[in-house]
Amino acid sequence: MTTAVSLSLLIPVGYLLGSIPFGLVVGLAKGVDPRKSGSGNIGATNIGRILGLRYFWLVFTLDLLKSLLPMLAAAWLVSRHGGSFAHPIAGTGIYLLWLAIGLAAILGHMFSFFLGFKGGKGVATSAGVLLGLFPYYTIPGLLSIGVFILVFFIWRYISLASVIGVACFPIIYLIYGLINHWPVFSQQLPLLIAAVLVAALIILKHRPNIARLRAGTEHRLGRPA
Repeated sequence: MTTAVSLSLLIPVGYLLGSIPFGLVVGLAKGVDPRKSGSGNIGATNIGRILGLRYFWLVFTLDLLKSLLPMLAAAWLVSRHGGSFAHPIAGTGIYLLWLAIGLAAILGHMFSFFLGFKGGKGVATSAGVLLGLFPYYTIPGLLSIGVFILVFFIWRYISLASVIGVACFPIIYLIYGLINHWPVFSQQLPLLIAAVLVAALIILKHRPNIARLRAGTEHRLGRPA
């Protein structure tokens, strides 16, 4: 089986893993249906709002792993078939398939098969993709997660930290790529486009949160929803 075929088979796997609604599972295990509490969302943000910080991090980690694991599986396949982590794409097709696995996981989270194609806002699942697409997204992804953590601990708004963190990622990726002389406007242009599109989609998913932030009615973590 060729690398391309193996990676192609991981795309639906990525979607199905991404579709697992860990926020709903954790919420129900604690006796709360997040779809009927707080903002009504099944993502880590609403779980943190309802149950507190440690449950936010639990769901965030689980949502991150459901995209990171298929990305790492893809990395292993590329390496096993003679690819290089430093230069994984001798052929652009392999490069795009690797990216497609991560995008499938993000879309699975946002439009879950198990929830009638509804879902969360994709922040944690996107973080797993960033960490898994080594090396191009990894360092910019870690820096963006650092921005997320910094903003959160200053203002205690998960939604604000999410929006600022994802908005920073395409910019950080572009700057980091230019510093390292990566072909960000040629061979790696799909990565830049994907970074912008995913960030835009996540921000659009946060429109209700942004409206509440502007109105001063958004809940800080740990306060009753």
